[in-house]
Amino acid sequence: MYKKYTKRLIDVVVAAVALLLIGWLLLLVAAFLHFANKGAGAFFLQERPGKDGKIFRIIKFKTMTDERDAEGNLLPDEQRLTRVGRFVRSTSIDELPQLLNVLKGDMSLIGPRPLLVQYLPLYTPEQMRRHEVRPGITGWAQVHGRNAISWQEKFKLDVWYVNHCTLGTDLKVVWLTFVNVLKRRDINSATSATMEVFTGNN
Repeated sequence: MYKKYTKRLIDVVVAAVALLLIGWLLLLVAAFLHFANKGAGAFFLQERPGKDGKIFRIIKFKTMTDERDAEGNLLPDEQRLTRVGRFVRSTSIDELPQLLNVLKGDMSLIGPRPLLVQYLPLYTPEQMRRHEVRPGITGWAQVHGRNAISWQEKFKLDVWYVNHCTLGTDLKVVWLTFVNVLKRRDINSATSATMEVFTGNN
């Protein structure tokens, strides 16, 4: 009952109320990022797989410039991440525009994070189960390590969530998300300003 109906109702109500309350903040952050990103724009749009692998376009705040080296290649993430962008990422404000994705039905407030489309062929059948539910703005894996754990650990946590998607579990995720954001915990991986690219299970 909760997983099929109630969860979606909660998503719509909470996302709508949140957008009404923090719309001013989103506009303010967008204005700061517009200038900080040196013409690269304030928003990041990218295709991601959602429930059952259906592709949708995610919207986030853009926290990096599009600066390139002499050969035209993008500079490493840590060099393109601006001071404003680092703050927006560390406080998870960059995720807030995804409330629009929640209203549209592409995402849920809580669920496995939507990853890159090119990862789809690399998953094992068990890992693919993470797509049995809508992806979320935050999720079980995010509050148990986020970018500081390995891909395999993250996928195990995602599948655990699929098997234990209840109101109680979601309330735990909400609380732990709040705690982690306050402590700015697990924003980066051990070797990168963001998360390393997933190259498969070998």
